[in-house]
Amino acid sequence: MYKIAVLGDQESVLGFRALGLDVVFAEDSAAAHRELTNLVKEDYTIIYLTEQLAVDLQADINKYKDSITPAIILIPGKGGSLGLGKANLKSAVERAVGADIL
Repeated sequence: MYKIAVLGDQESVLGFRALGLDVVFAEDSAAAHRELTNLVKEDYTIIYLTEQLAVDLQADINKYKDSITPAIILIPGKGGSLGLGKANLKSAVERAVGADIL
């Protein structure tokens, strides 16, 4: 069975618990780095991460960008979208297809 987690501040990710996803709280980038490392060690296949925390975790995100698992997917947090999720999706499509089709 695949494991899915959502990592972010409490206000942004608490609702995902109702969908049956594992929710992990982190209020700053240091805590987010620790929690992301733990989720990877625990073999989570998909990790949703709020864009606000992803700003400071680009090195960690890039480390797993070309691996099959975990898939780290950026989602907007309580402050709204920063455009990082869309940019990452565009980059992934370009790598897969070889051209910008978005």
